[in-house]
Amino acid sequence: MAATLLPTLSSDWLLMADRCFYSFEAFSAAALTGAALCWRAPTQLRLPVLEVLSDGTYLSVLIDPQIRGQHRARLLAEAKSGAKPDPAAAHVVRIIEYDIPNRDSSELIVLITNIHDPADVTAAELAGSYQQRWEAEAPNGQLKMFPRGPGRVLRSRSPDLVHQEVWAYLLVQHAISALICQAASGADIDPDRVSVIKAARAALSRPSSSSTHYSQDLARSCGHDAAGA
Repeated sequence: MAATLLPTLSSDWLLMADRCFYSFEAFSAAALTGAALCWRAPTQLRLPVLEVLSDGTYLSVLIDPQIRGQHRARLLAEAKSGAKPDPAAAHVVRIIEYDIPNRDSSELIVLITNIHDPADVTAAELAGSYQQRWEAEAPNGQLKMFPRGPGRVLRSRSPDLVHQEVWAYLLVQHAISALICQAASGADIDPDRVSVIKAARAALSRPSSSSTHYSQDLARSCGHDAAGA
């Protein structure tokens, strides 16, 4: 499904993608649209160092895995010389490597971008943008797990009713998210730090309360005073 959307990209896009979406074919298709890309590299991807840049990132080359032997060696040599390889066979890219402090694991995160010049966008900006993309997955996961519940199919048995039921779930999720933002704003905390489960429990415990009282309850349940709510 993602592959069918790639041709709709344009040069004013920055497309972020997790490592499960990477393939040479997909990256090539996205790059050919002129869009800026910042994709997480899968752990098994080999990324030779062509040139270390001033900010500590480095240039590398992605080569079609179907190309082997002398042809592959020629493409690598061509990239190392600074020449632009045939985009059907290879892409020169910039690599950003970092880890996240205060986490139990020490996993190295490797980002691939076709924005070569650190003056155009810094490594910190790309890493921050990728983190925001990561956080955007949380609401999608919440929608799958709540309010429907994990592994539960829709009850409706006709297309019109399925459509109605899906919209009902989306509206409930939107309402809870809006109240989370209100509570977080009043408590001066990041909305991402507010538990959607606590938010739902607070809403169910006081269904007739005003949004102000709800926000105060939710902020207290998260260990914060909502003085400004």
